[in-house]
Amino acid sequence: MLDQLDLRLYAILDRERAGGHALPELARKLAAGGATLVQLRDKKSDPRAQVALARAVKAALGEVPLIINDHVDVAIESGAAGVHLGQDDTDVAMARERLGPVPFIGLTIKTPAQAWAAPLRLIDYVGIGGVFATGSKNNPDPPIGLEGLNEIARIFRHRMGNFPMCAIAGITAENAGAVIEAGADGVSVISALSLAPDPTAAACALRAVVDAALVRCAPRVPAVGAAHHH
Repeated sequence: MLDQLDLRLYAILDRERAGGHALPELARKLAAGGATLVQLRDKKSDPRAQVALARAVKAALGEVPLIINDHVDVAIESGAAGVHLGQDDTDVAMARERLGPVPFIGLTIKTPAQAWAAPLRLIDYVGIGGVFATGSKNNPDPPIGLEGLNEIARIFRHRMGNFPMCAIAGITAENAGAVIEAGADGVSVISALSLAPDPTAAACALRAVVDAALVRCAPRVPAVGAAHHH
């Protein structure tokens, strides 16, 4: 049983931003390039189609865990490793109750106030952002930048030592190192992978940047144990 998640290269598969790939095939390519975790985001399909797609993606990923965006039922039905919730999605406590103690729950954090309020006993990691401007989501909020990321990361470290954090939005191989140095344990990426000419090579390059930055930032270990609510 998986008891921790590796957030270093957290790829998001979005039907709207798939770069012409079938999502299971894209998942296979990203896993081959070193993605450590994959999220499936599908806001439009009906639940049965989502479950079928989630199962196909999970099969393509092999050992890499799959997280489902928002849809608790789809996560349960497809045997995914957990769900990722936005601030306006399913309530965290409700999701935890439905999922039981086993699967993982991630939560999007955009502001210091949300960081102070996040129910750390019920979640396993947070996705902080958007850090930079991005075209993959209609985001009315201005990017928080590296300073905003650092401020939020410090709140989580104050609240619970090495609480697992990844950063999201507009992250590329060029800025991923700075993102890790600002306090994230990993990067969450859509376009820099799915729209790359060779997603496997893009994943490989991004993973190398993240790994190198984590070494530079040691001893801040990306400890990602999830035992706190079991």
